[in-house]
Amino acid sequence: MTRLRQVLVYEGGLTMSEIKVSRTEKPRTIPDAAGLGFGHIFADHMFVMDYETGKGWHNPSIIPYDEFCMFPSAMVLHYGQAIFEGMKAFRTADNEITLFRSQDYLNRFNRSAEILCIPQVDIKMVYEGLKKLIQLDKVWVPDAFGTSLYIRPFIFATDPYVGVKVSDTYKLAIILSPSGAYYSGGFDPVSIRVEDKFVRAVHGGLGEAKTPANYAASLRAQVEAKKEGFTQVLWLDAVERKYIEEVGTMNIFFKINGELITPALTGSILEEVFGSGTAAVISPVGELSWKGNNIVINDNKTGPLAQKLFDYVTGLQYGKVKDTFGWLETVAKI
Repeated sequence: MTRLRQVLVYEGGLTMSEIKVSRTEKPRTIPDAAGLGFGHIFADHMFVMDYETGKGWHNPSIIPYDEFCMFPSAMVLHYGQAIFEGMKAFRTADNEITLFRSQDYLNRFNRSAEILCIPQVDIKMVYEGLKKLIQLDKVWVPDAFGTSLYIRPFIFATDPYVGVKVSDTYKLAIILSPSGAYYSGGFDPVSIRVEDKFVRAVHGGLGEAKTPANYAASLRAQVEAKKEGFTQVLWLDAVERKYIEEVGTMNIFFKINGELITPALTGSILEEVFGSGTAAVISPVGELSWKGNNIVINDNKTGPLAQKLFDYVTGLQYGKVKDTFGWLETVAKI
């Protein structure tokens, strides 16, 4: 098969047999589930794919997890054209490996790509690569409750050019990280500082995209909040500084007079407060601080609705609750 023929096949959708696989010669030791933490241990392999204007996405491969080779002038290092996603795979009691809402995450991946002027990816293509990657590294999916295989797809611009433009070349990669709870306190309520000085995103900007720039913009406030003993920052709107948007790592929900309220999913007192996110799952909020005034919520205890949602979502993810939404896909079996 010629290189041109390969490109045409890849752009039209590929099968698992067309993904090149290079196995590692130095498998890592799989860590004990009790000491995983979050985001600092990585599995043996990663999925990669390249883009070039005129060729499209091509050369899908699974290779050993390793460093990238790139030019110091690579555009991502200077102008930040990059996106990412966060997904999870779980091991059920029957030792099946399931993906949670993968199609929704990959669709959001493409929405972020559109905002950053990154070429759209074939969702089926990326899904097949992810599935084969998990099948190869399935032993890295931990089996303890509260653990999961965190999945990080990302794309970054690779043109060796120091000038502001849309890149003509990109690298897509998916790495895997066996992980425990996102917060060190697990399901214990967290304390959050309401940010009234700094802003993260504005309407019409990058707020709806999962791009490194948004997280870089959040670091200064996060550092100050942690110095004051808070776990996270709750962002307000960038114009009037009075409308609630989201917490740095999750969406936020308020239960007020029996009604569950959350900010609208657009760019940018209390019975219970809790957050939800891929990494955090459900995270109760026990304290909010705004301009030096602290509000303790539900005696700093987990509320019944947060507990109910946590039990349901985790039960669904670990195969203990029936999936009536079609959110789970079995991709491997141990």
